[in-house]
Amino acid sequence: MFENILLAVDGSEGSKHAAKVAAGMARDHKGILRVVAAYEPIPPYLGEPNLHIVMEARIQEAKSVLDQILALIGKVPGEIHTEILEGDPAEAILRVAETRQSDLIVMGSRGLGQLAGMLLGSQSQKVVNHAPCPVLIVR
Repeated sequence: MFENILLAVDGSEGSKHAAKVAAGMARDHKGILRVVAAYEPIPPYLGEPNLHIVMEARIQEAKSVLDQILALIGKVPGEIHTEILEGDPAEAILRVAETRQSDLIVMGSRGLGQLAGMLLGSQSQKVVNHAPCPVLIVR
């Protein structure tokens, strides 16, 4: 039924719980599991070299989050793809879900908050309200 699962992560405990649930579903359905980390846009007024430094730091943080989540997921029979996106997290998740024709979005109920730069608690509500597919919110 769910052959193309999108897992939105930010490194929070909620996203770690969501990763375990999504991994179980991916094992059951043997489809594609797409793990997405999105970070808030970087203000262009920072200028160079600060803009580049901040961007590189956020990308490294997102890669670290993905590595942690992939370790939690372990092996699944299908494919695992990862994506790191800059932009409003809810909009990025919705864009990926539509573009990649996801059958299900899985995410935690609360994220790390704006200062941490990934999913906000309100982001899950935005995704639920505008998703092109079912959304599973994990507590």
